[in-house]
Amino acid sequence: MNRKAIIIGAGFGGLALGIRLQSAGVETVIVEARDKAGGRAYVWEKDGFTFDAGPTVITDPPCLKELWALTGRDMAEDVTLEPVLPFYRLNWPDGTSFDYTNDDQVLMAEIAKLNPEDVAGYRKFLEYSAGVFHEGYEKLGSVAFLDFASMIKAAPSLVKYQAWRSVYSIVSSFVKSDYLRQALSFHTLLVGGNPMTTSAIYALIHKLERDGGVWFAKGGTSQLVAGMVTHFERLGGVLRLGDPVVSIETLGDKATGVTTASGWEGKADMVACNGDVVHIYRDLLKSSRSAQRTRDSLERKRYSPSLFVVHFGIKGTWPGIPHHMILFGPRYKGLLTDLYETGVLPEDFSLYLHHPTVTDPSLAPEGHSTFYALAPVPHLGKFPVDWAEIGPILEKRILDEIGRRLIPDIHERIVTKFHYAPSDFAHDLNAHLGSAFSLEPILTQSAWFRVHNRDDHIPNLYFVGAGTHPGAGIPGVVGSAKATAALMLERPK
Repeated sequence: MNRKAIIIGAGFGGLALGIRLQSAGVETVIVEARDKAGGRAYVWEKDGFTFDAGPTVITDPPCLKELWALTGRDMAEDVTLEPVLPFYRLNWPDGTSFDYTNDDQVLMAEIAKLNPEDVAGYRKFLEYSAGVFHEGYEKLGSVAFLDFASMIKAAPSLVKYQAWRSVYSIVSSFVKSDYLRQALSFHTLLVGGNPMTTSAIYALIHKLERDGGVWFAKGGTSQLVAGMVTHFERLGGVLRLGDPVVSIETLGDKATGVTTASGWEGKADMVACNGDVVHIYRDLLKSSRSAQRTRDSLERKRYSPSLFVVHFGIKGTWPGIPHHMILFGPRYKGLLTDLYETGVLPEDFSLYLHHPTVTDPSLAPEGHSTFYALAPVPHLGKFPVDWAEIGPILEKRILDEIGRRLIPDIHERIVTKFHYAPSDFAHDLNAHLGSAFSLEPILTQSAWFRVHNRDDHIPNLYFVGAGTHPGAGIPGVVGSAKATAALMLERPK
């Protein structure tokens, strides 16, 4: 019999899962609360400018291309990926810059500028990163951890690569330059992790970028989303937009379907969730006692910080500002402690600056540029303030900093601007505490310790996305879709 599945949420994880299920002949409906697909990869068009909400760093294109190859198609039919070089330009307040790339000759020269002695140390770090990439990503990144025995099997690799240590600690054991330590450890922030506490396994991100490169979808990240939607619908999948799920219906220990705000009642043999994990268990499974016990456990866990993002369109073009920049502040460890532990909004900050029009000028009117500046901030549980009041103040401080370091007359050049705060993550995405990345990726909240790809008590209820294994980031959530699809396509018991 042809099985039917409903997926809640059309983020990257939900779309990737929908493509896999539909490719395998499972009749699939994706139900999305917002007016557009994409989840965190939303898009706004204002005053002729295109603003991607993010994520904007695309790595490991093969994990995406595989979704089309399942049915003999080519991703290039729907999406054009363009390489970004340098991957990032890192800049510090004293004017030091570091171009981060996989061009080995350029990279070694950049490292030597910071500390010639660290060239050899970097080579050893690269060997380490390759090892954890193989064990943590290639072997385990798209395999579900449903029981503790699966963790036991992974234990030798975790011990071999000292997974209990932090990324920053491991990096520091190889290189001496403080700036290079920041350059090789900041990547965990892109998946919600504190470099000082996130498991050293996440050093695999360096190898992932070095081998696969950093890419940009022509037209913006939203065009990658649009391409996935096109392919899903081409396969016969159905996407319902603007109709939030209000309840996952259950009978005994089985999920039977969903009810939406419009009153639509969808019946299914399987239900998969790409939404916030606390929201799913707390709000959509109110009638399930096991789900409420899971909710209690989830609410006690540690959650990643939120983000404050300033989107702005300005007059002029800036060929000297690369596609991706990291503007580090004067502190690193202290700033991270403020964000992850003490929960204060410090006077200083580090920024990720996204400048897509240097790669694709079509994202702004002629002679103009599109930017966003992103600052990690504490989530609402640690910093419960009125962001309607704080937001404009922080927005000005961020723009002032960009003006001081890159665009002196930035305020006079701005044509349009708006910001996105933790309260928006909570409202628009039902994100618990306004977290931008779900559960914090520490070792005791990874793999089996994370939300399982299949619920322990409701055997036809599944999870995909940042809150389940392996975690946040495009490769992570696409990997989770592969793991979850394998479970959903097993022969029904």
